[in-house]
Amino acid sequence: MFQRSIFESVKKDLQTKMVFISGPRQVGKTTLARQILKELSPNNQICLNWDRPEHRLIIRHLDWSRQACVVALDEIHKYPKWKPLIKGFFDTEGDKQRLLITGSARLDIYRRGGESLLGRYLHYRLHPLTIGEIAGEGLTPKTDILLSPDKWGRGIGKPGHLEDLLKLGGFPEPLFSGQERAARRWRLARRDLLLNQELRDLTMIRHISLVEQLMELLTRRVGLPISLNNLREDLQVDHKTIAAWIEALKRLYIVFQVRPYSGKLARTLKKEGKIFFWDWSEAPEGGPRFENLAACHFLKLCHWLNDVEGYKTELFYIRDREGREVDFLLVKEGKPWVLAEAKLAGDDRRCAPISYFQQRLNVPHAFQVVARGSVRKNIFPAEKLFFNLP
Repeated sequence: MFQRSIFESVKKDLQTKMVFISGPRQVGKTTLARQILKELSPNNQICLNWDRPEHRLIIRHLDWSRQACVVALDEIHKYPKWKPLIKGFFDTEGDKQRLLITGSARLDIYRRGGESLLGRYLHYRLHPLTIGEIAGEGLTPKTDILLSPDKWGRGIGKPGHLEDLLKLGGFPEPLFSGQERAARRWRLARRDLLLNQELRDLTMIRHISLVEQLMELLTRRVGLPISLNNLREDLQVDHKTIAAWIEALKRLYIVFQVRPYSGKLARTLKKEGKIFFWDWSEAPEGGPRFENLAACHFLKLCHWLNDVEGYKTELFYIRDREGREVDFLLVKEGKPWVLAEAKLAGDDRRCAPISYFQQRLNVPHAFQVVARGSVRKNIFPAEKLFFNLP
């Protein structure tokens, strides 16, 4: 079993706080919680799920054993009074027993409003498995293989890690199955669950078939700037409806948006963002899927730096009106930090737009990530970026 990149940080934070873990459906939140309980409370593991009727009464009355040092509560945010419940528990018994709370879209939304839990919890976002995790050489995104570009193209660990991720995606069940047929069936079942159950429950959207069509349109546009007006014309709905539907897909951890960066540069695009899928196997094979996979790795890095290290880090792309474009720009604490270009195949020639934007934005680090072919090793020394964080 692979150890997830946030495993050690969650264990440490549970010594003083409640911990919330949110993320896409079936990404491995419950499995991670059970692994943490096994280490912290090996002789008394308590994991309660609100979806199980026999657990609901126990949760509402806080009627579980106090012998365990950590208790995991899954999907508790479906209980309308969950926040006052856990707030009261933390204030009265939190010094003796910690809570590890897991959930998907609704946990991430509901934790923000209503009763304040400020100062009582820390929040993590769990991502699909990445190169570093499955190769066993990157237990944090700081040392993820994606950010060692000279090793990426040659492969690392067991041959085929990158190929498996590209074919099967990074969600544990289809990845561990090792079969494209099983992965396709899993993908269909997950999409049905998200759209026909989660989407209906979470929003007032009733035109599910149109949202499915929207997803199909978005898969064809992976890696391209998205025009809401074009989507509106394709689906024959108004602009606000399209924007609301995309926001709902983002809340459900189906897609995420990478916005264009403008900063102080003139003549850059400022409106049209790109849409990527949390499950990059939804994207068309080839370049779009590899770029989506890279986007997921970089988003994971941004979230890790935010959730674990406390750095405000954002992911952008950059493109100007002359057509110069770089796939990814990481901005840390408001300053351009890393430029990166993802290519399915490449050579030693440096990407001209990277050089152009690196000079004008004074970006300290820039490199290319190439799936196949040679990679220029001296574009960017990865170890200098991640082991000397200012």
